[in-house]
Amino acid sequence: MVLSRRGMLLGTVGLGAAAGFGLALPAGAAASVTPPAGPFPPLPPLPAGAPVRKLFTPSEQRFGPYLAILPGMVNDVEVADAAKLGYLGGGWWRTPSGPTNARVQEHVFTLSWFHANARSWNPYSGDAALLHRLEAAITHYLNLQHADGSWPEYSATEQSKAATGFGLGYLAKTLANLRRARALPTRRGQIGAALHRGMTWFLDPANPIWASPVHYANQNTAGLAGSTLALELDPDAAMQAKLADRIAYLAAHGQSPAGFFYEPTGMDINYNFEVMLSELAEIHVLTGDRTVLSMAEKFASWFAHTIVREPDGSGSLAYTGMSARTTVTGYDDVIPDRDRTSLASFFVPEVPALAPFFTSAEDRAATRAAWGAASGPSPGLAKQDTSPRIIAHAPYGESLPSKAAKQAAITQLPYLVNSNFAVQRRDNGTDQAYTFVRRPGLYLAAFFGTRPSSKVRGSAGLLWHPAAGAIVQSQQADTECWASLLPGGNPDARSDLDATYQVGGRVWDGRRISPGSAPVVVDYALPDGRIRTTLTITPNTVTRAVRGTSALTEQVPLVLKPTDSVSFSDGTPIVHGRNTTATATGLTIRRGGRSITFHWGTALAASVTATSVAVLSSGGRRIHVLRVPHGGTLSTVITLP
Repeated sequence: MVLSRRGMLLGTVGLGAAAGFGLALPAGAAASVTPPAGPFPPLPPLPAGAPVRKLFTPSEQRFGPYLAILPGMVNDVEVADAAKLGYLGGGWWRTPSGPTNARVQEHVFTLSWFHANARSWNPYSGDAALLHRLEAAITHYLNLQHADGSWPEYSATEQSKAATGFGLGYLAKTLANLRRARALPTRRGQIGAALHRGMTWFLDPANPIWASPVHYANQNTAGLAGSTLALELDPDAAMQAKLADRIAYLAAHGQSPAGFFYEPTGMDINYNFEVMLSELAEIHVLTGDRTVLSMAEKFASWFAHTIVREPDGSGSLAYTGMSARTTVTGYDDVIPDRDRTSLASFFVPEVPALAPFFTSAEDRAATRAAWGAASGPSPGLAKQDTSPRIIAHAPYGESLPSKAAKQAAITQLPYLVNSNFAVQRRDNGTDQAYTFVRRPGLYLAAFFGTRPSSKVRGSAGLLWHPAAGAIVQSQQADTECWASLLPGGNPDARSDLDATYQVGGRVWDGRRISPGSAPVVVDYALPDGRIRTTLTITPNTVTRAVRGTSALTEQVPLVLKPTDSVSFSDGTPIVHGRNTTATATGLTIRRGGRSITFHWGTALAASVTATSVAVLSSGGRRIHVLRVPHGGTLSTVITLP
């Protein structure tokens, strides 16, 4: 399988042809690349009615939206200002959108693919105007490279790990396309030389980008994936040895013992699953590397604890408040093309525990059939929503699980296969404690310790019921996290929460407790002691007993569906999408024949505020925030029968 997928990407180009790695370069400096001379005629517009959906094979439908914007992108290549000649203007990709940001130039891959690949739906294959503007864009890209081999992003002098790492991949793929088309032989040699300089910088163990733990590990992985492809195109034994060394180092220092990949030193749903896992998969597809396979296995075990399936099969909800960089509330069960995770599906045959998180092969085929049958041409993409990774990974194909295989893997998710366990995943060298408790009536995920970024919200963060699904989902905003609010509105979840743990009255060291359903008790507090909380989990209840030195507000981000019947204890109905207030001792959510109750005992003025945070594409789930102001002492019991 590795060889066939490699062949699909590299085509029939000889691996040693026009390598460029042996070019003599001035000592201590990158060679200046002379841009092409004008004129630069514009790329003609697409024919009326194009892109024609029915002409695309199912696996290449994802190219349709890119073809629709190709003339605009190509004609936005700067050709009038000699100082910026070749800059991919127009604001199509990455910010800041300026001529010194190398990441803006990543669409050289996109331009090169459409030039190199003849298809019935691609009128620009072999187009001279496209090639001439592509050449200008390539030379601008190469001239941004520093003498040490790195590329800039946010400032002209920056040595950017991200711009260099991702750039290695896009330039290697551009080189493969140009070789396939037998186009721009001089530029091919210059790209090869630039790749060699870039790898020399990137794979150097003394480079600060490899400080342990590896921060923003997805960027390092992108550089390793790009280097892998570059060395498939032009083998270099010494560079290959450096690459192997860095892959091993990444496995040891870029992945937490908890299983997540560092972003920067914590976990991030988006970057872990949607970016880094696919970059690891590219290495595995090209080489069969077992180190990255082992990393995927460890990640699968971690990921299965942080994502919960909805019982209606509509998708999975993520522990949003635990992500250190970006916001992902969940994943639909069926995701159509332009799915950033497709390449990572190549891990599924050897890591079936990843299958629950991918669209099934049958469902993907159905969405593609629907796309092909839809009326009208393929729509184009909005500016900035044009990630070239989608089509850069497309030539590899995919290895999506069958529906049956996906369902079989779902039944093995830890909180479905076992109804009694408590486990912590801890990171070495920090006090990050990711806590997961399953009891017959519930599954609860929580984070305690030092937050790895300002976006993370601590305390309990995700509460799920086996029949009703997700009930509480903490977000990253102060107004949407599960917390106690101080008088100024600051949540305790925004602080580093010191915690102690007990199971069945005994100190808990984080080992899995199974079988048995003894109470799990977590005592945690703000560093200054202004709020102290005891969290108690029993077979079907979660109790938050809060003690403060001032008045506080209990805040709970509820996941509500339009079909839920929700009311305060005084009978006041809570209408989905509307704000509601009442004086009540509790609240009840009725869903699927189950009644989930929140009870705080004393009649208090309470409110439920509808937010704009939507969860999954179907089912209408939306975050509604329950707030209960109180004098400083409150015990809230959540019962999940």
